[in-house]
Amino acid sequence: MTPNQARFTGKTVLITGAGGGIGRAVALRFAAEGANVAVNDIKAEMVQAVVDEIKAAGGSALAVPADVSDAAQVETMFNRVEAEFGYVDVLYNNAALIDTARHFLEGDEAWWDKIQQVNLKSVFLCSHRAAKIMVRRRKGVILTTSSGGATRAHRGNVAYDATKGGIEAMTRSMALDLAPYGVRVCGVVPGFINTYGLTEAELRQREKTVPLGRYGVAEDMTGAALFLASDDAAYITGQLISVDGGVLVQQRSANVDTFPVEGFPIVEADLA
Repeated sequence: MTPNQARFTGKTVLITGAGGGIGRAVALRFAAEGANVAVNDIKAEMVQAVVDEIKAAGGSALAVPADVSDAAQVETMFNRVEAEFGYVDVLYNNAALIDTARHFLEGDEAWWDKIQQVNLKSVFLCSHRAAKIMVRRRKGVILTTSSGGATRAHRGNVAYDATKGGIEAMTRSMALDLAPYGVRVCGVVPGFINTYGLTEAELRQREKTVPLGRYGVAEDMTGAALFLASDDAAYITGQLISVDGGVLVQQRSANVDTFPVEGFPIVEADLA
């Protein structure tokens, strides 16, 4: 899709988890369409690399590294964005831990808490802070990133799927609470998007589950995200768009599951 150079001119967009993958691709696309982009990630060097890339292409960007599961750091981040650009028009909640696979029987409290904090609590903290800006201006868009695990299930990902189910519930509920103030809340649901550095053999195996016949790339996510943030979606709120090549509409076997039964812990049965 050819970027519309003027669609977001004068708008400020804050993207969490934008140091790579989907977040980086969305940041570059927003910048290409005229937005001031505040780039967040926990690693400052990754943030700066994306900011440098945007500026080299003639765009406007600000580096705001922060741990978005920490309320104090979120507050500092938003204060910096407001000081630089005045306000936030669009918040895209993209930060998440994705390498979280662990069988339920092998889970522990620390594993559970960390995933909830980064994947779910961060969405509350950032959305709550952004909403305070947006409701005063009677406009704004908050976007979330979910997963097929919110409505289906991944083996070995109880904690991760719980956060994504929570994000979808939050998306709907925030949409209701903020609609009277002119603020829209929507989400995107990525399918198999290759941002993990998988081998060619792994890619070929996993894409067998995709009806469109190929795995997705980060750039595939940008069209839906920018559409939902744009005035073209002015009458859409509380909705989530799946960008998954058709994966979620099908009934399929788990023959290429990323956490196969063979990887489950061996537990001897108690026959007493």
